Amino acid sequence: MTEPAPPAAVQPDAKPEEKQENFVVFLLKLALIVAIFRSFVFSPFNIPSESMLPRLVNGDYLLAAKWPYGYSRYSLPFSVPLIPGRILASQPERGDVVIFKAPPKNDIDYIKRVIGLPGDQVQMRGGQLFLNGEPVRKKRIADFVVPASFNTRCFQLQFEARLENGTPVCRYPRYRETLPGGRSYEVLDIGMTPQDDTEPVVVPEGSLFLMGDNRDNSLDSRFPAVPGQGIGIVPQANLVGKASLMMFSTDGGAEWIKPWTWFTSARWSRIGGTF
Repeated sequence: MTEPAPPAAVQPDAKPEEKQENFVVFLLKLALIVAIFRSFVFSPFNIPSESMLPRLVNGDYLLAAKWPYGYSRYSLPFSVPLIPGRILASQPERGDVVIFKAPPKNDIDYIKRVIGLPGDQVQMRGGQLFLNGEPVRKKRIADFVVPASFNTRCFQLQFEARLENGTPVCRYPRYRETLPGGRSYEVLDIGMTPQDDTEPVVVPEGSLFLMGDNRDNSLDSRFPAVPGQGIGIVPQANLVGKASLMMFSTDGGAEWIKPWTWFTSARWSRIGGTF
């Protein structure tokens, strides 16, 4: 009588230690890919203030392109000093919206618009921007109206209003500025403030004069570089990236324990805009 064949040998499963090591290697590779992408391609930034109204609203999330102006230590996570100086550098154009490390500490990301390039003379007179001694064209257009929300409050009581359906909003005087060369954008001018009149400043080589579009509510190059009070003239070495694409916006009303608010608080109409 023929004896039955012995059962096939069962291969033992991989050891738990090996599986854990493979998972750790996968996580390290993933972290490296994300770090490279954020450092050299695109990186997300959020808008925490109203200094760039009307273009950017508190609660906007955008992608910044990292390659247009070259790379420096500030391109890397935590500003790790692995890149000497600035490589593949190129100069922004007037009107670009840029992300940069704010002087004097160079440790916080700010976002402003490029107004003055090296050699330009920049001055404000009575709320009018002058570039190289010539007034920048400024035209009054329809008021900017933004719904009041959890993260958007009216600058002053006089700008509070309501729509016909009762929705509370902030209504601000809005203008269109047009730079030499034809680049135009919208700004807010809510009234006379000290920063509406400044001394003429010539932008040094390798630097930029940056301003917020919300002219009376922006601590920018019109103010000395003091932590929490201004940024002064910004070195181009501080550039991090160029605003590229609006990827999300929220009015601040979302709560983790209420998933439906993730959708009701989104400003869907703002998603997808470019700069």
